[in-house]
Amino acid sequence: MTKISQHFLTFVAMLACVTGVQAQGSYPNKPIKMLIPLAAGSAVDNAARVLTQKMAIGLGQNIVIENIAGSSGLIGADRVAKAAPDGYTLGGFNDSILTMLPHIYPHMPWNALTDFDPISLAATVEWGLVVKTDSNYKTVADFIAAAKAAPGKLNYSSGGNGSPQHLAMALFASRAGINALHVPYKGATPAAVAVAAGEVDVAFQGLGTVTSLIQANKVRLLAVSSSKRLPQYPNVPTVDESGLKNFFFNSWFAMVVPAGTPKDIVERLNNEMRKALADPETRDKLVALGVTLRGTLAQELGVATKAQFEMYRKLIQDNNIKSD
Repeated sequence: MTKISQHFLTFVAMLACVTGVQAQGSYPNKPIKMLIPLAAGSAVDNAARVLTQKMAIGLGQNIVIENIAGSSGLIGADRVAKAAPDGYTLGGFNDSILTMLPHIYPHMPWNALTDFDPISLAATVEWGLVVKTDSNYKTVADFIAAAKAAPGKLNYSSGGNGSPQHLAMALFASRAGINALHVPYKGATPAAVAVAAGEVDVAFQGLGTVTSLIQANKVRLLAVSSSKRLPQYPNVPTVDESGLKNFFFNSWFAMVVPAGTPKDIVERLNNEMRKALADPETRDKLVALGVTLRGTLAQELGVATKAQFEMYRKLIQDNNIKSD
């Protein structure tokens, strides 16, 4: 090989390295996909659409949301876990996917603690107990009394076995000493619509999912499960105020990526999320959906996930909640 050939090959190799660095450093250079393993119109979906719209401006690329409902989030989460760890596939998850499902389904296709890298805990979603607008149940006490008078006759909807709606109501029933029939639907939104249509008696729901139904006077909010009344519903009591003392429940919306995603991409996404959450217009829109804004560092979400993973392990075992 001549010296000229050797120099040329060396130059080509150096150019390839530089080009690779530039390509990685130019992230993102194409649209990003966010997979949400929940139905469109769910609390997480609504919040994600507001948040990613602002994030997309900072990133300079569109974030396209794809809803993959079914199996309480297992199918969509599997798609995220198996996607290329390049920052172009994000997961918009609720806490059920990462901290509840692993204790309900015996043969998980992915590991909640090792197959995803955390980006940030975006927000906590406030919850409430809803009935059809013309329901005879005017208070939480009304519903509990009716359920005790007819054990197993009243029913409630959820987004599927092991969904947050299922767990919230199972815990409520356990604490209230009642027996109600669980009717699973394929997602939180169909479960909320079922209440409005009178197919079921009641449901626990993230307020982001039922806000439009409340505004349209199709469902009525009996109580919220937060520790204090919410500014957007000042006349609605808490479950605690309503007689079921120390009952609190909320969920959260977090962003994750497939495990092994480069740390600089994780940091970029975390920074853009927190910038979006600090934007006054974005904050107002999210608060109107019934969420409390967070915006944590990636490692803080990791710690919170592990802690809640262990907490729900015990709660699910104690309440004997299982998959179909």
